Amino acid sequence: MTRTPLLQRGFISVSDFRCSAGPDDKPFVEQFDCHSISYVRKGSFGCRTRGKSFELVAGSILVGHPGDEYLCSHDHCHGDECLSFFLSEGLVEAIGDRTDIWRVGAAPPLPELMVLGELAQATADGRNDVGLDEIGQLFANRFVEVVSGRAQKPAPAAAKDRRRAVETALWIDANSHRPINLDHAAAQAEISPFHFLRLFSSVLGVTPHQYLVRSRLRHAARRLADDDGAITDIAYDVGFGDLSNFVRTFHRAAGVSPRKFREASRGDRKILQERLALH
Repeated sequence: MTRTPLLQRGFISVSDFRCSAGPDDKPFVEQFDCHSISYVRKGSFGCRTRGKSFELVAGSILVGHPGDEYLCSHDHCHGDECLSFFLSEGLVEAIGDRTDIWRVGAAPPLPELMVLGELAQATADGRNDVGLDEIGQLFANRFVEVVSGRAQKPAPAAAKDRRRAVETALWIDANSHRPINLDHAAAQAEISPFHFLRLFSSVLGVTPHQYLVRSRLRHAARRLADDDGAITDIAYDVGFGDLSNFVRTFHRAAGVSPRKFREASRGDRKILQERLALH
């Protein structure tokens, strides 16, 4: 079993797990020290906990409860891969701390959870601009809603909360060149990360991380159009951690590379005409 940490925050952490065990290997015991949700993205394994047995396949969810033991085996195939979210007690309470929900042991492949699981995997692979901490919260919240059968209807945001969301968005935009995560933004708004994510998304229609990335893209586009600085320098100046991530994200948004965008902004009509022809 190999574990690759992908994210560590005060209220949530995310890891990639890959197991190569097969039918000839002995079952092994796992024990969790916090609540967790593991999305099986590949392979299969068996699990026994609290007197119940489960067969998990791609799309299934392993639900971890603090202190419980999980006997895992691979009687039918070799190996599995999981994307696992580990949640703090505070986050679980904010979502809805129902012990019966968190002790179900496992959930079968459910469409409402599989689509979010694949979105989470795309996020982990860097194929979108959603934050892993954000999708982890959404995934956990949706899990509770689906398993309990009770969807939560958010109340309309009060005027003071709408102002709080807008003011935090302005702060994110002004500081988008700096490292900012959900914890930082929630602290600026003076509410918990879980409630801040809900509020911000409800009021502004995008998640905080999406707004952060799009602010960086906007600043980068302006720089590309206005000055002759090196593209690498612009990428770092606006807050991207590496050039390849910037180029990939910019191309996904603009449909052209940063270099071609700069050329188009300087009057190269052919580039824009090619893009229009594609649509």
